[in-house]
Amino acid sequence: MIPVPSALNSSHLKISEFILMGFPGIHRWQHWLSLPLVLLYLLALSANLLILITIWQDLTFHKPMYKFLGILSIVDAGLATTIIPKILAIFWFNAKTISIPECFTQIYAIHWFVGMESGIFLCMAFDRYMAICHPLYYPSLVTDTFIFKAATSMMIRNSLLVMPVPVLAAMRHYCSGNEIEHCLCSNLGVISLACDDITVNRFYQLALAWVMIGSDMTLVFSSYVLILRSVLKLNSTEAISKALSTCSSHLILILFFYTSIIVVSVTHLAGRKFPLIPVLLNVLHNVIPPALNPMVYAFRTQELRLGFQKVLGHGGEMSRK
Repeated sequence: MIPVPSALNSSHLKISEFILMGFPGIHRWQHWLSLPLVLLYLLALSANLLILITIWQDLTFHKPMYKFLGILSIVDAGLATTIIPKILAIFWFNAKTISIPECFTQIYAIHWFVGMESGIFLCMAFDRYMAICHPLYYPSLVTDTFIFKAATSMMIRNSLLVMPVPVLAAMRHYCSGNEIEHCLCSNLGVISLACDDITVNRFYQLALAWVMIGSDMTLVFSSYVLILRSVLKLNSTEAISKALSTCSSHLILILFFYTSIIVVSVTHLAGRKFPLIPVLLNVLHNVIPPALNPMVYAFRTQELRLGFQKVLGHGGEMSRK
């Protein structure tokens, strides 16, 4: 867990824990939401584990595109595990309390995993750009070394840029209320309880979104614009269809990921009138993509679908049909 800095003594932290109240306005029956949430969580874990096993066992998938997909699966499983167990504990065991270090650690982990997912989408977009627009340079450039360096650079970037979020939150003066109208430690939800000025916190949260998520999104969509322009120059209809089919899975997930971030950000502005909406969307944004990503790839990529069937022991049966 992220330690609370020694400088932040009891004069800054008058309370020892926060209380996560759950979904605003539906506290009495919110436990019924645990069923779809636990199903989504189990789906996310099992589907992403299946992807990892398939890529690990089958040499056919030892390609950059699938290796990035494997990294994305680890990130998805980590993101879901960061929030769902605590939400289920709130619903099932009324375990609403969370210590201050645990709360700030969860803030850090959520931001880190979301930033990592955005970074991996950027790497995957670059991989497709090189494979389609510069196929002659692709084998020599997008190597295992490149994948390692790209993933490591994203980890370092997220670690450095995200760290100020919980640190700035810990520097605030929490002197009275400790009830958070949320299922998880949302940064904005936590700092809203502070008694002193939170302008710096809000500014850094906005700057982080623009610098990290905004730049990734711009580069990702720029890559796909260049890909589309290159594909449309091909003379063969079959080649165009194959190229678009290869990119379609990535594009579907990327559109959903960045659109959901924008929607969550916009609905947060309406949080005072309808507090349930931003909280619900925030939770779903962190749960649905980990469960959705493997399903999209399974349905859209025949090669991966056949790999799943081999791992699950149905390869021989399917080949006979």
